[in-house]
Amino acid sequence: MSIQFPLEFSKMSGTGNDFILIDHRTPFLSKEEMPSFARAVCERRVSVGADGLILIEQSKVADFRWQFLNADGSWAEMCGNGARCAARFAHARGIAPEQMRFETGAGIIEAQVRGQAVKLRMTAPTGLRLDEKLRVNGQEQVVHSLNTGVPHAVFFVKNIAQAPVLELGRSIRFHEHFQPAGTNVNFVQQLGASALSVRTYERGVEGETLACGTGAVAAAIIAGLLGQVQPPVAVTTAGGEQLLIYYSLAGQEIAEVYLEGSVNFIYEGRLHEEAIKLS
Repeated sequence: MSIQFPLEFSKMSGTGNDFILIDHRTPFLSKEEMPSFARAVCERRVSVGADGLILIEQSKVADFRWQFLNADGSWAEMCGNGARCAARFAHARGIAPEQMRFETGAGIIEAQVRGQAVKLRMTAPTGLRLDEKLRVNGQEQVVHSLNTGVPHAVFFVKNIAQAPVLELGRSIRFHEHFQPAGTNVNFVQQLGASALSVRTYERGVEGETLACGTGAVAAAIIAGLLGQVQPPVAVTTAGGEQLLIYYSLAGQEIAEVYLEGSVNFIYEGRLHEEAIKLS
């Protein structure tokens, strides 16, 4: 690695998901080095700590390109809250205008930055499956699934506070039905005609996070397909914040999907080489 320490970075939060963002337009990491770097800087208590690492790079077809890695060093094609942080970071640094386009593993994402609020136009969801019955931990579970840039399974519960997010979430995340990639797992409670509460077990973090943008989108769309809500849907996250999900439906055809919510800069920092213990 050809890192010049101290290394400047930003810590940001998108509705409770926290990320480390670094301007990587002048590269200092190879693609092969990125996973170990992500694991090192995302480890809480011994380094910066975060749910993921976002590297902003040059693009020939958009305003910029990102590399997104989960805290465990795995790659993710898309992350809704991370994408909103990347958009505000790029705008604040003069890398992109208020209306921007950027490359992700899930395709080109469009974003609009208005102060702290960022609205994303998502790529078209794929892989819709409703009312599948799976045997999990000796019990039959009804699960719905949708890929909103990354794969998501959705369960509806009566009491979100009592949802077995860690136990059942981990079992579903690694269930043979979703292999080899695995899936994120969302537990959803209907709150009203256009309101949901969602808790998410995130693949790559391997635990519950305070929010998941692509998970909120999957939950809102599936709830709409099942006739439970009408868009725009207000989704309350585990951290108590709110995301707005917009979409249109024609039968099971899903279009015009947007994710909107606030993004916050937490702090700017300079990373010391002693914070990088590579594994």
